[in-house]
Amino acid sequence: MRGRVRRRRGDGVTMGFLEPADLTTEARRLYDEDVADVGYVMNLTRLWAHDPATMSGLFDLLGRVMRMGGFDLRRRGVLVAACASASGDSYCSLAWGSRLAGAAGARTAAGVLQGDDGGLEPGERAMADWARKVARDPNGIGPEDVAALREAGFDDARIFAMTVFVALRLAFSTVNDALGARPDAAFRVTVPSAVLNAVTYGRPIADQPAS
Repeated sequence: MRGRVRRRRGDGVTMGFLEPADLTTEARRLYDEDVADVGYVMNLTRLWAHDPATMSGLFDLLGRVMRMGGFDLRRRGVLVAACASASGDSYCSLAWGSRLAGAAGARTAAGVLQGDDGGLEPGERAMADWARKVARDPNGIGPEDVAALREAGFDDARIFAMTVFVALRLAFSTVNDALGARPDAAFRVTVPSAVLNAVTYGRPIADQPAS
């Protein structure tokens, strides 16, 4: 825009490239939920405050698909960590790598972020492999890839749910990444060191909390 200097990656921008959203009742609700959950307002929430209803609708869809697939926290962590790392999204890799670490151990979580699924159960390894394929090259997927999921114990309804879940997570990550939301500064102390060290891609962690 005229009269403004274009911001570049790593220049201190935290919540993104957009101006702060108006603090509507809906935006305040999102902020209050973050404070209750994690103790601060996340940079991605400040970004999505431009359209709280869309964020809420997206997560309602994710919740519906999660229930349809029967994915517990650990398996959601496997799917998100695998697809986020495959697409180069540092924000969700750090956030969900940390959650996966809580459910499966930091070493296992770091491995998934780096493409090493040795710490996972066989079904989880199939899920991680599928999430990466959906993230990297969905048109390269063939019937043999679906057959591998069936062999791992997933029926077609759960394969569909898994795919929709990953696709919706990728949509969420794409908005955050394209509009410049940087992982929260708090991640430097809340995310396990093994997970921090595994995330060498994407936007850098914010230098300081958003004001």
